[in-house]
Amino acid sequence: MHEIGVMIEVVKTVEKFAKQNGVTQIQTLVLQIGELSTVVPRYIKACYPAAIEGTLLENTQLQIEILPGNAICDSCNKVFNILESKSVCPYCNSKNWEMLTGKEFNIKEIVAC
Repeated sequence: MHEIGVMIEVVKTVEKFAKQNGVTQIQTLVLQIGELSTVVPRYIKACYPAAIEGTLLENTQLQIEILPGNAICDSCNKVFNILESKSVCPYCNSKNWEMLTGKEFNIKEIVAC
C-alpha cells in the first residue's frame, strides 16, 4: 500500500501552498483519482487520518472524485469507457484505442475556512 506515502506528499504540497498563500485553516481537500490509476481511493480514505495528524490539515474533510477511464477509438473516433467496454470499442469492436482519461491523481481544490 503506497497510498500512505502518496498522502504524506499531498499533505506536504498542500501545506507548502497554504504557507505561500497565507492560508491558516483548511476546511476541505478535494482529490481527483482516475479509475485506472494505481492509487486506490478506499486506501487513500483509510490512511488520510494518519497522514494529516499533527498537520495544518488535521481537521479537514477529504473528498474524492473518481474520473472515468475513457478512450477514443482509433477506428471510429468514438469515446468510450475502457472498463465498461472491457477494453474493446463498443461501437466497432476495435481493440485499437488511445486513452484519454483515467490515470490522473490531482489535487483539485483546497477549500479554506
